[in-house]
Amino acid sequence: MKSITYLILLFSVVGFSQNNYSASDTNPYGLPNPEAPEQIKDYEALIGKCNCKSVARNQDQTWADAVDMTWEWKYIMNGMAVQDETIKADGKHSGSIRQFIADSSKWYVHYYASGSPSTKLPTWEGSKTEDGKIVLYRDQKAPNGTEGWFRLTFYDISDLGYKWVGEWTDKTETTTFATWKIDCKRDTGNSSDLEVINKNISAFSQAYMDGDIAGLVNMYTDDGMIFPNNRKIMVGKTDLLSYWTIPEGVTILHHKVTPTEIHIENETAYDYGYYEGKTLTKDKKEVSWQGKYVIVWKKINGIWKIYLDIWNSVAN
Repeated sequence: MKSITYLILLFSVVGFSQNNYSASDTNPYGLPNPEAPEQIKDYEALIGKCNCKSVARNQDQTWADAVDMTWEWKYIMNGMAVQDETIKADGKHSGSIRQFIADSSKWYVHYYASGSPSTKLPTWEGSKTEDGKIVLYRDQKAPNGTEGWFRLTFYDISDLGYKWVGEWTDKTETTTFATWKIDCKRDTGNSSDLEVINKNISAFSQAYMDGDIAGLVNMYTDDGMIFPNNRKIMVGKTDLLSYWTIPEGVTILHHKVTPTEIHIENETAYDYGYYEGKTLTKDKKEVSWQGKYVIVWKKINGIWKIYLDIWNSVAN
């Protein structure tokens, strides 16, 4: 608890750097910069690392055996762009720098590979579709000279992973021929304490937006305490349930917590940072709000739960 006391003293003089969205110990894959185009979050579900199976066609057009690889994604350039890197079992690397240019409403993806260094990187262009796929194109003729594209598609995107296919298609996109497929699954079996706390932070926001107040309150210890603005300390599940229950007719449209630091010492941890949200009131008005917070976590029977939760608002 000594570090927690030090944090509270330090917190009064150390603020969150609003221009620091690069990878850090707390956010190893970086954060999206709020000044970036909103499409920066198109790849949000892919950020992190997955274990993948990669299958490509042989020269005789049969499918080769699957190759193991990892695919890692992160925000770069202070959260203004996305970078991904694949590492195959044979040690070969490849990757891309992905930037969304608002003037053209497209993603531009510049590809590189250790096995085929080039003075000019190939570029794909595309966007996210209404059905949640990310589709990218690059001009490429078929062997018989037919005009077409090489098309890259991310699909079946979820918290558990995603799939990817590379295929040639004619300009009408009625004739396609797949040459490369990748199936990626997120490794959830050996999450570190840091990853678990980050997931709990996200789950708290999701529960609040979903109106799952029982699930939200269950994220606290049985003797958990909250320190609401201009209120007395509230202790225990009954008090917490009373406080967090959303009034009838009110909807939480948005809630996000961005930790500045997460520090873990054995079975205790703290994190602090900023939160933001948006409420739809009974009279259908949208109200935005934001603030800063400090949380103390305890690991109870192997599960990280919130013990102390204090926050207050920050002016827009």
